[in-house]
Amino acid sequence: MIHGGESIEVSIPKTSPSKKKLIFPLKVVFEDEHLAVIHKPAGILVSGNRFKTIANALPQNLQLSNLPDTTAPQPVHRLDYATTGLLLIGKTSNSIRTLNQLFEDKKVWKTYFAVCIGDMKDQGEITSTIDGKKSKSTYNVIQSVPSKKFGTLNLVEVIPHTGRRHQLRKHLSGIGNPILGDKDYGIEDLILHGKGLFLHAYSLQFIHPFTKEKIYIKGELPERFKKLFNH
Repeated sequence: MIHGGESIEVSIPKTSPSKKKLIFPLKVVFEDEHLAVIHKPAGILVSGNRFKTIANALPQNLQLSNLPDTTAPQPVHRLDYATTGLLLIGKTSNSIRTLNQLFEDKKVWKTYFAVCIGDMKDQGEITSTIDGKKSKSTYNVIQSVPSKKFGTLNLVEVIPHTGRRHQLRKHLSGIGNPILGDKDYGIEDLILHGKGLFLHAYSLQFIHPFTKEKIYIKGELPERFKKLFNH
């Protein structure tokens, strides 16, 4: 904390050390001078101490903003390592701050699709706490198919109304319908190995904080989802 009267010295190196670039092609779904939306594949962290992260791949996939406060593009929310789908990116200092505030104010609406195991009600609301904090998710079953191994598989549209860590995975597991491929919260005898986690961030909706346009971006279901259901 700065209280006044302190002397602060900042040393800035004349040349920045060269940084190895991560060559990892990403699908860019939307981009302007302020922000971008990319498709995150499975099997990569959004950010962290590892070299192979979405954050490190962004500069090689996005155009540098021409605005005065341009900066290295940064993800403004997270998706789990195994989760696929849409990820919102800030491209300027002001945009990153503003987008983070939109999430804090719950003004970014996200829709996910999951494949869940077992018999389910057609729709429901889950409000069990996560790490002692209030949490809320709602779901709607789109289609159910019989499965020899799993009994029933359900294509479920699910919306997180709060943003707790692993919220959807914990909530769906908590009602007895874990997500297919979830090794952390699944049922021991019903773990699907080698196919990944069947959880996909399908759409993003928000008011663009600078152009004031209504932004609604949706992707497509992964092929592995489509193979399990008729359409």
